[in-house]
Amino acid sequence: MPIAITGKRIIVTGGARGIGAAAVRGFVREGAHVVTFDNRPEGEQVTATVSTQGPGTARFVLVDVCDEAAVRSAVDAAVDTMGGLDAVFNIAGIEPAKPAEALTAADWHKILDVNVVGTANICAAAYSHMAANGGSIINFGSDAALGPHPNGTHYSASKGAVISYSRALAYEWARVGIRVNSLVPAIWTPMYNEYRARFDAEELINHDKRMAEVIPLGGKLGDPDTDLAPVLVFLASDASKFITAQIISVNGGAGQTR
Repeated sequence: MPIAITGKRIIVTGGARGIGAAAVRGFVREGAHVVTFDNRPEGEQVTATVSTQGPGTARFVLVDVCDEAAVRSAVDAAVDTMGGLDAVFNIAGIEPAKPAEALTAADWHKILDVNVVGTANICAAAYSHMAANGGSIINFGSDAALGPHPNGTHYSASKGAVISYSRALAYEWARVGIRVNSLVPAIWTPMYNEYRARFDAEELINHDKRMAEVIPLGGKLGDPDTDLAPVLVFLASDASKFITAQIISVNGGAGQTR
């Protein structure tokens, strides 16, 4: 089966920058119609620029994925605009840094609300639009859920929850043909630049040395447009119609040498 997504109708969260923006670019290049949600107003300009690159189309909606009512309204409107819904990519997320011993209940609520509840809100809102014809949902996990992540135990826990939720959801929704997978990326993004900025010079050298050791392919994080976007196109296409309940790693082999 050819890998083609021309005319596919896709919702992407977190499309204002990083992996989300790369996903929108990749889908539009392949002829899909995309509506992207983000709480960053600059996403409107990013999406407008991408949309001119065709042959697909892209629209931006300012929405907080934590707001259940706003999400349902935004999803309904997006589906009405596109005339249906074939795929959802839940990429929106936050990664605040804090030592485990200093975490407060507020810290936990904030990260779980965005990374876990936000993902679940989108999935729930999309269900009624996808149940009749099936489709693909990709929820973004992280290697942080599978290994050490300094000053980010709450982030690790949130991404572990996303992975567990996705696998359970895949089995529950398989009856209506909705396939659900979690994707674990090791991709260089603005969020990663912010993570690197936490290190002093010596720590950064040690970090880069470790990355070179644990990522067999290239020794560093991948490129969102050339290493990840093509995989996302495949997962949005009918060529992936027999894949569900999987943890799909696009990470250059990261973690395999741990």
